[in-house]
Amino acid sequence: MSTPLAGLKVIEIAGLAPAPFAGKILADFGADVIRVDRSTSVMNLDVLANNKRSIAINLKSPAGIEALIRLTEKADVVIEPFRPGVMERLGLGPDVLLARNPGLIYARMTGFGQTGHYAKMAGHDINYLAISGVLSTLGKHDDKPAFPINLLADFAGGGLMCAMGVLLALQERFKSGKGQVVDAAMIEGVNYIGSFVYNMNKAGALFQTPRGTGQLDGGAPFYDTYKTKDGKYMAVGAIETEFYKQMITLLGLDEDKLPEQNDVASWPKMKELFTNIFLQKTLDEWVKVFDLTDACVTPVLDYYSMPTPPAAPRLSRTPGLATAKVDGEIFLDVGGETAQILAEAGFSEKEVQDLVAKKAIAGVGLEKASL
Repeated sequence: MSTPLAGLKVIEIAGLAPAPFAGKILADFGADVIRVDRSTSVMNLDVLANNKRSIAINLKSPAGIEALIRLTEKADVVIEPFRPGVMERLGLGPDVLLARNPGLIYARMTGFGQTGHYAKMAGHDINYLAISGVLSTLGKHDDKPAFPINLLADFAGGGLMCAMGVLLALQERFKSGKGQVVDAAMIEGVNYIGSFVYNMNKAGALFQTPRGTGQLDGGAPFYDTYKTKDGKYMAVGAIETEFYKQMITLLGLDEDKLPEQNDVASWPKMKELFTNIFLQKTLDEWVKVFDLTDACVTPVLDYYSMPTPPAAPRLSRTPGLATAKVDGEIFLDVGGETAQILAEAGFSEKEVQDLVAKKAIAGVGLEKASL
């Protein structure tokens, strides 16, 4: 069965979560993603390496650098995860690679961007959220800002937006025949993802209340989670009037004896009421009450008990590839395809052996020791 990105060749310089996730998206939809590892000693149980191949190249070796440049000459996309200036110091900056391959899409994944006050500073998801301003909108009222592990900036604002940028640049290349640089900064990506909240606040329509007191951020009793008798949780999202009325009825309450849904002053009392009611039944009992209704009340399921996440979204004619299961499987043979990848790129056997002698490459069948 065909895949949407079959025939697309991607070189991914090994790094941490966001850039590998961008590569994973492309690989899961059929691109030939080659991860450039700098050592054969790195951990190869890597869930973001699914459907990728690996080549081990010593980026401290001039011969290794030239070998990588030759690989990019036949590639469509390069994804790099370093701070600004690192690739330029290695001799692998966009000017160099685009000069050798004018159709190349060169994707740069950074936290704070290529320029600006924080550009060369280290950071993580929580820092990018903070500088973007998005972190200030998350959390309970009168409590410190809360962060959703590292999903929002690293993966949504970072890896996902980077992959979208690559696809946009590829689409433009069909018209111009030219490559370009995709500058994917996590602070900009997550800020863009939050543009609905920003614009609605500026328009005065929503989100002008203090953090944790609004309709969608934990202030409303009809948009929250509630503990059940067995210590689990139900999620309530009954925003619309007709859905709210169904929820009230299924909770066994009389709407005529309750405050109006959007009477903000009554929200704390209504939260207390809902809290006490949900504690009267187990999660399974509440599921039987609300399942297949339009009350917008659902169980909070354990994510780690769910099946392995498939490639998304689903395409009817050219779907993504299967995702390997995590349990006991090695996701990437680090350096294992080094010789094969070089041969595909036109390296002769003698050239490969020369690279081994110069400690520019490594891999199974070439040199098992770490670079």
